[in-house]
Amino acid sequence: MNFQTRFAVSCLKTGGVISNPTDTIQGLTCLPKFESSIAKILQLKRRSSAKGLILLASDVRYFIDYVEDASLLGNITMGTQPTTYLLKANERASKLLTGGFDTIALRLTNNQLITNLCVATNSGLVSSSANITSKRSATSILDLKKFFSDKLDFIISPKTYNTQASKIINLQTGEKIR
Repeated sequence: MNFQTRFAVSCLKTGGVISNPTDTIQGLTCLPKFESSIAKILQLKRRSSAKGLILLASDVRYFIDYVEDASLLGNITMGTQPTTYLLKANERASKLLTGGFDTIALRLTNNQLITNLCVATNSGLVSSSANITSKRSATSILDLKKFFSDKLDFIISPKTYNTQASKIINLQTGEKIR
């Protein structure tokens, strides 16, 4: 693990909010056990707490503590297009993470950086696009500084591109939302 990743892990483990490339877009990331960090992401993005956020991980075992029926996690797959799955959340899932819905959004990825962060923190990662709500997403450190000033605890340089948003499927009903 390189120095940047080790420093990012240190920030996350102490309740920090970082920006990092994900499998789809430059993201804002924190650990789900820090409610104040989730609130900070919502505040930075000027995002309603009623919308919820995604829990991103490299292995479904990082989702177990947040879902009502862990047996359904075996149905989460990684295909050629990133896919976010909705599952019934349990009472331990933060209302800031679920947006007050009874479901939680989960996405599995094999992105190496996300894998390293998950393994080193032994956790899934709260993730949301690095932008102000309804504005374009950051594609440079300059964008991140413009959007968030000095309020991020660490930045891992963005990719120069963002891919399309993930598909969204309600795993309980089979409904394809996006």
